[in-house]
Amino acid sequence: MRLDPARLFGLVRSLLIYRARPHQARRLRAFYAEFAGRGDLCFDIGAHAGDRIRAFRSLGARVVAVEPQPDLALLLRGLHGRDRNVVLLDCALGAADGQAELRINRRNPTLSTLSGAWAARIGGSPRFPQEHWDATAQVRVRTLDGLIAEHGLPVFTKIDVEGAEAEVLAGLSQPLPALSFEYLPELPDLASACLWRLAALGRYVFNASAGESLDWELPYWVGPAELNEWLRSRRPEDGGGDVYARLAP
Repeated sequence: MRLDPARLFGLVRSLLIYRARPHQARRLRAFYAEFAGRGDLCFDIGAHAGDRIRAFRSLGARVVAVEPQPDLALLLRGLHGRDRNVVLLDCALGAADGQAELRINRRNPTLSTLSGAWAARIGGSPRFPQEHWDATAQVRVRTLDGLIAEHGLPVFTKIDVEGAEAEVLAGLSQPLPALSFEYLPELPDLASACLWRLAALGRYVFNASAGESLDWELPYWVGPAELNEWLRSRRPEDGGGDVYARLAP
């Protein structure tokens, strides 16, 4: 496969950010050890360059990884395709099975998205200047329920799908033991929708980690209302991160 300069730049950028930092790889392993261990099953929804696949596998967990971007899906097959404990799926997840248009940011593929509204909102933020979604691809869409029926219930599910998190959770009809989803301060309503969807599925407690810090923002796990209040206090200059949820004991 011959890559144009923009696509090549984007792939190299992702590899340098997510795969070329040994210290961060060790921190990811230690962080996710709280959620998964040897023989467990993890889902990586929006696998991108596969840094979470590598972290889960370093813990001895089995992985089902979902990545709809054709270039990144091919990259993941080169990195993890020979591992019998990694299932790679070239698709997206949503509320129902079907097809969708993926908007691809060739120079910054981490911002590729199924949501045109998300791209417009993020493209207007001063935190993301001069971002362009300059290619598209038709991708298959599956559901979390479908993946669970095929592969089993994961102990941990990472969801990072650039504005489609609520759609992914809409395709889930049962509580998951633990999961994460991305939040951005520019879109507080999206994070809130994810919180309340999870609260409808089970008795969850929540925490958050800013950016790639792998540190907890709150000193203890809280209910959805308290975490929602914290999320809505965030400003663009605070940056985004991930919300973590686990079923209360």
